[in-house]
Amino acid sequence: MFGPTMWRFGRVTDPFREMQRLQSEMNRLFSTVDSQIGHEYPPINVWSGEQDAIVTAEIPGMEPSTFDISVIGDTLTINGNMEPESLKEGESYHRQERSYGRFSRVLQLPFHVNADKVEAKYEKGILRISLPRADEDKPKKVVIQAE
Repeated sequence: MFGPTMWRFGRVTDPFREMQRLQSEMNRLFSTVDSQIGHEYPPINVWSGEQDAIVTAEIPGMEPSTFDISVIGDTLTINGNMEPESLKEGESYHRQERSYGRFSRVLQLPFHVNADKVEAKYEKGILRISLPRADEDKPKKVVIQAE
């Protein structure tokens, strides 16, 4: 930055101005990093044990009939559509951080699920899905025979 090329063209650059330009460029580059990482919707937590897995998802302000849950093998899919809040005449947003629109979250589980026994509950904006492990996917104890 302050090497011989700066002086080669016969111009002297203000070092503080160059540092401000560099800082501005770095801020611009890193400002997009946050918007690209970690913004999958809905946010989820997953717990797994030997017999089942529990998935919780934050989906506030929706009716349970407005989203779908499906399980195929070891894959869980949550789909839905968040409707925007309607504003009254003459109102406008002062700040809007909550997003709306279609969402889809696909999660691969560590085992196959018994789809017939999946249970889902929605309370206070939290969706809780219980995913029991398929019997054929449960660990089997092998009996050792002695001769």
